[in-house]
Amino acid sequence: MLLASSQTDSFKIIPEHEEIEGPFADGVDVTDTCLECHEQQADDFMQTTHWTWSSWQQLAGKGRVQTGKRHAVNNFCIGVASNLDKCTECHAGYGWKDDNFDFDDSSHIDCLVCHDTTGEYKRLAGVGGVADLNVDLEIIAKKVGAPQRHNCGTCHFYGGGAHAVKHGDLEKTLIHADSKLDIHMNRDGLNFQCQTCHKTEKHQIPGHTMSASPAGENNVFCEDCHSAPVHDKKVLNHHSQSIACQTCHIPSYAKAEATKMAWDWSAAKKGEKKHYDEKGNLDYLPYKGRFVWQSNVVPEYAWYNGKSGIYTWGEKFDPGKEELYLNWPIGDKDDKQARIYPFKVHKGKQIFDTVHNYLINPHLTGDTGFWENVDWDSAARIGMQARGLDYSGKYGFINTITYWRINHMVEAVDNALICGDCHGPDQTRMDWSSLGYKADPLYQAGEARHSIND
Repeated sequence: MLLASSQTDSFKIIPEHEEIEGPFADGVDVTDTCLECHEQQADDFMQTTHWTWSSWQQLAGKGRVQTGKRHAVNNFCIGVASNLDKCTECHAGYGWKDDNFDFDDSSHIDCLVCHDTTGEYKRLAGVGGVADLNVDLEIIAKKVGAPQRHNCGTCHFYGGGAHAVKHGDLEKTLIHADSKLDIHMNRDGLNFQCQTCHKTEKHQIPGHTMSASPAGENNVFCEDCHSAPVHDKKVLNHHSQSIACQTCHIPSYAKAEATKMAWDWSAAKKGEKKHYDEKGNLDYLPYKGRFVWQSNVVPEYAWYNGKSGIYTWGEKFDPGKEELYLNWPIGDKDDKQARIYPFKVHKGKQIFDTVHNYLINPHLTGDTGFWENVDWDSAARIGMQARGLDYSGKYGFINTITYWRINHMVEAVDNALICGDCHGPDQTRMDWSSLGYKADPLYQAGEARHSIND
């Protein structure tokens, strides 16, 4: 069972909508009632990628490419094709379990998953998303309101198949965060909701992931609220021209819960027993393979101008490569639009076709899926048929890399990085050579170029 919202003592008190009357047979029945007044809102929502999971974007070196969650490749659960019944637990609609889903039918919008304010609403797992009828849909419908953090977290805290897996800076503790976890979402301070920064118009929510929206459209910027110059010291304002705000103000991520840093699918083996690491994190499952979890992680840093490169389905690669990058930040130190940005870098080992030399989208879910029978050949045949790509019958495994931007878990000013965290002979945070420098750029011939008091 997939929880669509989490219990917390910090929900806003919402007056009941007395005009809403049940009982309701299912979630679609609730939506039909919503549509009596909100038909335009439904039409707006159906234009968003939260509904379509697809868009066309112009990408450097690739031209016009169909992107979005339906078409993205990652090294967690790999791809949506043939796995819709499970993946669409996080689709804001009811019943998308195969290609017959009608994207023009507004009655299948799940209004409650985003607008429930009680924390009681639930969706069932493995059936393409339907409302759990063990909860009172009438009570929940009467209490609908503006989305709160728990609504967005229903999916964004659980991406990658479980809690705190994918992003590293998004997890359920943010629902009732304190100032040490996130200064913006601190329940006793600013207490921002997600849309405070992700300002929404006609259900279009700005922000994107690198895999699903590599063109970098609809960005959210710190400067939307913090206009320059932000700092009192000149040297810090100078830094902000080449360093993202997040780099100094998010010194670490996964501060409350561990996040998954590596997933080795090749280690999956029928008959083995699940295993936990010394901190109690599940680090082996016979039908998923081996995992590495870490907490309080120092980000990796790269130049990023807001756009990303991506690997696309059917794209051939050199199998002799040590690692295949599935996405990567675009930019370098000579790019005036780029900033040094913090990332979670997730390492995978996943299946590919050794004849065609492209990645395989394995079928994972249901009675015929890999999670049930642990049969790579069968998973590859079914999955690639759904993806519309040929499968040669031969497979192997390749190491892969994905980047995930770090934007949340912002520290208070007093906890931001200071000069010595990144500069000097003893620092270990910045790999200056990977950023295009021969050495620490603050120093020339062993002498500081700037005074930290400038």
